[in-house]
Amino acid sequence: MAACQVALDIDDPRGTQQRLGRAVREAVRQGAELVVLPELASSGYCFRTAAEARAAAQPVDGRFVGWLTGLSAELGCVLVSGFCEASGDNAFNSAVVVQAGEVLTVYRKVHLWGSEPQFFTPGTKRPVVVDTVAGRVAPMICYDQEFPEWIRIAADLGAELITVPANWPQLAHPSNERPLEVIKAQAFAGAYRVFIVIADRCGTERGQSWIGGSVIVGPDGYPLAGPASDGVEQAEAQAQVLLADIDAHLAQDKVLGPHNHARRDRRPDLY
Repeated sequence: MAACQVALDIDDPRGTQQRLGRAVREAVRQGAELVVLPELASSGYCFRTAAEARAAAQPVDGRFVGWLTGLSAELGCVLVSGFCEASGDNAFNSAVVVQAGEVLTVYRKVHLWGSEPQFFTPGTKRPVVVDTVAGRVAPMICYDQEFPEWIRIAADLGAELITVPANWPQLAHPSNERPLEVIKAQAFAGAYRVFIVIADRCGTERGQSWIGGSVIVGPDGYPLAGPASDGVEQAEAQAQVLLADIDAHLAQDKVLGPHNHARRDRRPDLY
């Protein structure tokens, strides 16, 4: 599998798509069956107005998702990507899962961050799990994966891979620590014994810089690839393609040594 950390630019959609395409092709060339791209990859993130967001939004049967499905058919891979979705009069911060030229599911971000409610309508549905050639995938978006209940629901539904297109803004944090977003991804992957694949972004967009914390975490909570930036130097994040060779079915094993089990040890009668 692969997480592609790509520079998005709201003012250069053509250049952005070219960079996305090169990253996907490089990931597949190196053997990736499943490739995750960043949040709002179709449009960029730093909208100035709701009207600008609506103008950038595309329907599921629009150009960007059509490009993704064509790429998945050509390369024989599963693609998970964020995109700015138009539906009726609403714009959604969405993620699409495509395989073999077909759309398997679309997920709309439920937990909106910062000023996002000015631009997007929040999703209203619980996590969904879809079967792919790479394993059982539950798409989420950025801030969604910081809520442990959301990861738990997906794990209870049989998810093996939590795929997370993200745009993590660079915020102040202790210089000797990893960003909290990366730490949460490790903690929740280990707690619920699932793989978490996060494709963050890089580049500077309208003055905003990004963590560049793309990471692939195993069910034991430890990184298999990345994080692309550990945040220690707080230097500008760079484009990267992270790859890990995994067996998705390992996420079905919730056993913790000879005496414990990550799911059966829970006491829901008490909480």
